[in-house]
Amino acid sequence: MITKKPLSHMGESNIGWIKSTHHYSYDKYENPKYNSFGVIKVLNDDVILPRSGFHNHPHYDMEILSYVIDGELTHGDSLGNNKILKKDEIQYMSAGSGITCEEHNFGVNPLRFLQLWILPNKKLSNPNYMNYNFSLNRKNNQWIYMVSNKNGLAPVKVNQDVNIYSALVEKDKDIDFNIRENRQGYLVQIFGKSFVTSTYEQKSYRIIGRKRCFRNI
Repeated sequence: MITKKPLSHMGESNIGWIKSTHHYSYDKYENPKYNSFGVIKVLNDDVILPRSGFHNHPHYDMEILSYVIDGELTHGDSLGNNKILKKDEIQYMSAGSGITCEEHNFGVNPLRFLQLWILPNKKLSNPNYMNYNFSLNRKNNQWIYMVSNKNGLAPVKVNQDVNIYSALVEKDKDIDFNIRENRQGYLVQIFGKSFVTSTYEQKSYRIIGRKRCFRNI
């Protein structure tokens, strides 16, 4: 079964320098129906105005991913990392026993990025950081494997059993995605519109044996 969550069912916040769409409960937005999706606790679509950002703040025991859609994200942390991420780049922080970080938009254009917080499968691990540029891997109408667990094959490996893919689908093109048995999937439409269909290998409404077809329209 596919459940559509329209924008009207998500939370929104705007404090001037940052505007956010919250897929799940976050900060002052609380929705008991959408507190999380499995181990994903936070999924925010953030837009930060130029010369603005988050000053130094701490994180603990959380796997944090930031995926840049437009603009430039400047990152600094207590591990000594200082990075500038551009479109189609992702950064991963494993907060573990504790990390302090800051994110800013020092550019002249708005910065848009997706922010995901994932519960780790172990606590108080050593904090670490990495970033990866997916623009060199990008091919239209193909899934790119972005994030996996530590034993997986994705370039970015996190302390949790999750898999994250992305795709840029051209108009009137189809792309398939198979969801394995006893797994669930969550699709984020970053821009544009898609038509989503399902075929079931079993006559069942359980989330198993599902094949999804996405068509960009």
